[in-house]
Amino acid sequence: MQTIIKVENLSKKFRIGKLRSDEGTLRDLVGNFIKLPFRKRHEKSEAETLWALKDINFEVYQGDTLGIVGGNGAGKSTLLKILSRIIKPTTGRARLGGRVGSLLEVGTGFHPDLTGRENVFLNGAVLGMQRREIEKKFDEIVAFAEIEKFIDTPVKFYSTGMYMRLAFAVAAHLEPDILIVDEVLAVGDAAFQNKCLGKMGEAVGSGRTVLFVSHSSMMVEKLCRSALYLKDGKLENYGAAKPILAQYETDHGLNPAAETISRNSPDIKDGEVRFVEWSISNSAPQQPHTIVSRERAEFEFQLVCRRQNANLRFNFAVQDSDGRPLIVASSVSADKAAAKVGEGAYRLRWTCHLPLQAGFYRLVAEAASTDDDTLVDTWRCEPELEILPSPDDFIGEQLQGLINVPVKFDLARDVS
Repeated sequence: MQTIIKVENLSKKFRIGKLRSDEGTLRDLVGNFIKLPFRKRHEKSEAETLWALKDINFEVYQGDTLGIVGGNGAGKSTLLKILSRIIKPTTGRARLGGRVGSLLEVGTGFHPDLTGRENVFLNGAVLGMQRREIEKKFDEIVAFAEIEKFIDTPVKFYSTGMYMRLAFAVAAHLEPDILIVDEVLAVGDAAFQNKCLGKMGEAVGSGRTVLFVSHSSMMVEKLCRSALYLKDGKLENYGAAKPILAQYETDHGLNPAAETISRNSPDIKDGEVRFVEWSISNSAPQQPHTIVSRERAEFEFQLVCRRQNANLRFNFAVQDSDGRPLIVASSVSADKAAAKVGEGAYRLRWTCHLPLQAGFYRLVAEAASTDDDTLVDTWRCEPELEILPSPDDFIGEQLQGLINVPVKFDLARDVS
């Protein structure tokens, strides 16, 4: 495969607390000179050195989707600004093969006094596109951004949402070879995020390369095949997305797998109720967390209770990769009371049919006390639930819905 991004020994140093005579624009230099007499004598003249990035090396192949993760201050945005040619590295270099479209923060690349229309053409010109190329995409950009009525209004009067929608539409529709998107998508609502993710998916499908930064591991896993983990300005790990994201979540206390270790521990305190294990009892022994779509599934949960005479309600949910509940069930209903339990180990069974499209899903289990209406345990079950396609699904994948309810069709000649 062809390498489209190659980063070699890349480092970026910032200096804090000192006038930078060797950096900045002429305006910066004149401004610093004017402010010099007013500076306090006790201010430090020596700079504090901050290495935002240190010795970063990696390659990205054409058509790949790379998710960049890391905590605050890890150097993610600095890396994207270097790749977008907004700032220069202190040492090392980054080679990019093709046009780059960037969406790093709200308003980046827009002139506030120009209208939305003028900014679209300005951004296209910066990307090296001809006017006729921009005109060909203009109607799609405006329709995606949903700002038809305001396209000839100066963008300084736009709301944050309008600004962002237009910025993403410009970055995605002008067909750059490399699309770079920072955490700015977090500003939008869920519908806008899904719309943007769909557009990025189209970009990948057409052979373009996407670099995506997000604090949401689920969003990165959904979109990206590869992931890069930055920690304190250094490259902690780089490779396939799933293991990299698991390492990142574990390091930041976000990984449910780390919670599983303590759940399997026998050291459960008095007064606690805890789910410790789950499986599908009627699945194949070698695949205890897998079921075929629409088939009867017998979920079995192992539960440990360290309470006396507790009245418990159990709730279960099957969620998609974004955490949206698709199927929800409760052990308590109008004709069924809470379960009375005492201290000991229990097996809890939940039976249902799951008419879901093949794929991986989250399974969430909750235990709540009906005595004081408090939640005593919540578990995002590990490993995830896997649903296999049904052999009866003969229709094409493009006709498959997220939920495939079994139905019966009957055709008869109308003789009336």
